[in-house]
Amino acid sequence: MANIHSFTPQPTADGSFTFFSEAFGEYFHSTQGAKTEALLKFVEPCHLKQKAQQQVVRLLDVCYGLGYNTAAALETIWTINPRCRVELVALELDPTVPRSAIAHHFLSGWNHPIPELLECLVATSEVKTDQLQAQLYFGDARKSIQHLSQLNFQADAIFLDPFSSRRCPQLWTVEFFQHLANCCAKTGRLATYSCAAAVRSGLITAGFKIGPTPPVGGRQPGTVASFDASTLPPLSERSRQHLQTRAAIPYRDPQLADQAEIILQQRQIEQQASTLEPTSHWQKRWSAKEG
Repeated sequence: MANIHSFTPQPTADGSFTFFSEAFGEYFHSTQGAKTEALLKFVEPCHLKQKAQQQVVRLLDVCYGLGYNTAAALETIWTINPRCRVELVALELDPTVPRSAIAHHFLSGWNHPIPELLECLVATSEVKTDQLQAQLYFGDARKSIQHLSQLNFQADAIFLDPFSSRRCPQLWTVEFFQHLANCCAKTGRLATYSCAAAVRSGLITAGFKIGPTPPVGGRQPGTVASFDASTLPPLSERSRQHLQTRAAIPYRDPQLADQAEIILQQRQIEQQASTLEPTSHWQKRWSAKEG
């Protein structure tokens, strides 16, 4: 694992900071704005302003990272209803990532007592106050989610924020999504920055209905999922057709234990044997329409 000081702060367009992961070759957030992304790609699609009216809101933060999605969620909820009790479960592979964010004071821009609470969470993996009951599980999220399923945790909002499916396919599989569906309340919502066809079809296979979320800073739109299609914005015709191509063949990890290379290789074999339309045909067709 990386040394805390090996992470170098990288400014993003809205003034907030992120890190670059050498292990995954990607930034932790959009360079268009890390804080903006937390709000527009995760908090708002999960309708947390409306859910803040509840006495208790339950959050599941998959790939806690620097803590921005959780911080943005807590600030949104408590600004509207300071008495709302939040129950949070957060999953994170590498403890040095949130510790580095604390060391660099990345969370200091959020309202009191959020920085203090999350500093405590990262230090002790647990917080218990009248306002917040939180648990942070370190390690492979595939193991943690199975434990959470057994506990019958039911989240009002799930933030799905791993590195991209090309780099970290382990957390974008049908089997992982099925556990997320088990941990999602009937009226709950899941939000992710990804609009990849394989991710969207995987969510559908796991029992979710899906819709788009607005793009942040010119990037691709994200995806919001729930069990009730009537509450979701509709997909465009282009996106619907994308789900009929080979790009939409989902990632699979039957035992929730395969290495990334195996998951990628198995999907490639399935794509090559598929009778679905090649994705390049779909791209050409839509390039001609939009050109």
